[in-house]
Amino acid sequence: MTNEINFNLEGMVALVTGASRGIGLAIAAAYAAAGAKVVISSRKQEALDAAAMQIRGAGGEVLPVAAHTGDSEAVRKVVQRAVEAYGGIDILVNNAATNPHFGPLLTSEESQWAKILDVNITGYFRTVQACAPVFKQRGGGCVINMASVAGRDYQPGMGIYSVSKAGVIMLTQALAVELAADNIRVNAIAPGFIKTQFSRLLWETPELYARITAMIPMGRMALPEELTGIALYLASDAASFTTGAVFYVDGGQLAGRCF
Repeated sequence: MTNEINFNLEGMVALVTGASRGIGLAIAAAYAAAGAKVVISSRKQEALDAAAMQIRGAGGEVLPVAAHTGDSEAVRKVVQRAVEAYGGIDILVNNAATNPHFGPLLTSEESQWAKILDVNITGYFRTVQACAPVFKQRGGGCVINMASVAGRDYQPGMGIYSVSKAGVIMLTQALAVELAADNIRVNAIAPGFIKTQFSRLLWETPELYARITAMIPMGRMALPEELTGIALYLASDAASFTTGAVFYVDGGQLAGRCF
C-alpha cells in the first residue's frame, strides 16, 4: 500500500474518438503530455492530421486514423491499427457525438433520432466491444464515456440529445458492472456547457449565451482544457477503484437548480 498518487500515463496507449477538435483533442493532447501514446479518430483524415501536428508539436506521440463510429468494421480497423502500431490499448475515450436536431421533440424526424442514438450510444458500445478483447489481453483497461448534464436534466431544445446522454450514463453503469471482473473500469464525464465548435450556436447567439450563463453559478461556459484534469485522473492508476461513476463538470449548474 502506498500513499503516492500517480497521474503518469507512461507506457499506456489511449484511443480517443471525436478527437480532431474540442474536448476530444484537448483530452488526447493531455494524455500525450502525460506520456501516453495516443490514437485519435474522427471522420475526416485532414482534420485529424492537423490535430496530430498540434500534438506532435508539443512533443507527443500520436497516430491519426479516420473512422466513423457508426461503422462497426471501421471501428474494428481503428483498434487493429492501434494494436499494430503500439501493441494494444489501455484507455478508451468515447467522445464522438452528434446533434442534428434543435427544437421541440415533436418537430424532430425519425431519421434524426436514428442518427443521434446510433452515434451517441451505439457508437460507444461498438468501440467498447472492439476494445474489450484487447483490454483483457493487457490485464485490464479503462473506458471513459462522455455524457452530459443533459443526460440528467433536460436541456431546452435538446430533447433527443438529452435522451441519448441519459443512455450513455446507463450504458456506463451497465458496462462497469459487467466488465469489473476483467479489471476494466468504466466511468463517465458529464460536462455542462463547453465552448466548442459543437456548441457554437449557443455561444455565438447573444440571447442564448446570456440565458445559459445565467444558469451557471460560475457565470461562464468552460473551455475544453478544463475537462482534462478529470479525464487524466480517470485514465490513471489514481482511479484504480473508481468505476461506474459519473463526474459532473458543469460550473455548479446542476447544484444551482436547487435555488
